[in-house]
Amino acid sequence: MRVVCVAGARPNFMKVKPVLDGLEDRDVETCLVHTGQHYDRAMSGVFFDELGIRAPDHHLEVGSGSHAEQTGRIMTAFEPLLEKLEPDVVVVVGDVNSTMACAIVAAKAGPLVAHVEAGLRSRDWAMPEEINRVVTDRVSDVLLAPSPDAVDNLHAEGYRSDQIALVGNVMVDSLLTNLDRAKARPVLRQLGLDARGYGLVTLHRPANVDDTRTLAALVDAIDVVAADVPLVFPVHPRTRARLDELGHGAGLRLVDPLGYLDFLALEAQAAIVFTDSGGVQEETTVLGVPCLTLRDNTERPITITEGTNVLVGRDRDRIVAEARRVLRDGVPARRPASWDGRAGVRIADELIRRVAAGPPARPTDLAV
Repeated sequence: MRVVCVAGARPNFMKVKPVLDGLEDRDVETCLVHTGQHYDRAMSGVFFDELGIRAPDHHLEVGSGSHAEQTGRIMTAFEPLLEKLEPDVVVVVGDVNSTMACAIVAAKAGPLVAHVEAGLRSRDWAMPEEINRVVTDRVSDVLLAPSPDAVDNLHAEGYRSDQIALVGNVMVDSLLTNLDRAKARPVLRQLGLDARGYGLVTLHRPANVDDTRTLAALVDAIDVVAADVPLVFPVHPRTRARLDELGHGAGLRLVDPLGYLDFLALEAQAAIVFTDSGGVQEETTVLGVPCLTLRDNTERPITITEGTNVLVGRDRDRIVAEARRVLRDGVPARRPASWDGRAGVRIADELIRRVAAGPPARPTDLAV
């Protein structure tokens, strides 16, 4: 049995490591392909180092570009490699362009296609990630769902029960494995912060950072909260330039992008987190840290119903009011039962079982 695991962007790396570990612990031959969608050390290399991911067996080095350019380069680079490797299974993770591009190539080439994080839905077609999720699920043979709501989404879309497995959340595996190491790092001391005495901000979605008016409104709201509690914002250089143009209060502290462990240390010990990231919604749920999501929707509603997440949109007054309420009252700390740190093990067992069972029926007759 040979399994090709694909990763391309920073959110993928935390997800692919538990899958590799689960397979390698069962002596399954694995091949790691890095598409190079995130290609510099700050966005890629440091995560490999800190998570203990081995060097990729193949690096496609596709780099940046428009969605069409990047997706096309990934597909044309991955196709001949797949023909050479002849795997039994191709595993894709998450919802970035690499996920969709490699899933399409693999579906046409013949191996089993397994999607980790299948079934997540925001129902917001303005999000490129939503298109990637839906397309990837549609061409996949094995839908590895992180939570019961994702399973429900897949059933509602007509996928067969024999295609779906509830395996849990691989990001939680990485978080629980690395949490003690992260907390031991000196990043709080270096930044002059006290545990629970600061907030953390992450913004990266184009809808929030590329539109000047939207970004200005969010910064205005965050500045109000920053007068109550200092806020640390690890920020991409492109977004930082926009923030410098807009101006912001002294309570909002901009820092360079952080590695996985330093970011996890800040996240775990924050009083509150503002984000538009799906992964941060999940991580704060596991950590029991209040999270305000600066979006109108989320593909991870379980972080609201069973977690610490509050969906606040982009309205200034609501953001400020919810932040002050959360800082005053806190939020219930709970997490889904399947987020137990063993998702990678369950995925490995599921893939081994599927290969042993022989070729599946292709998903050609969905009731969609």
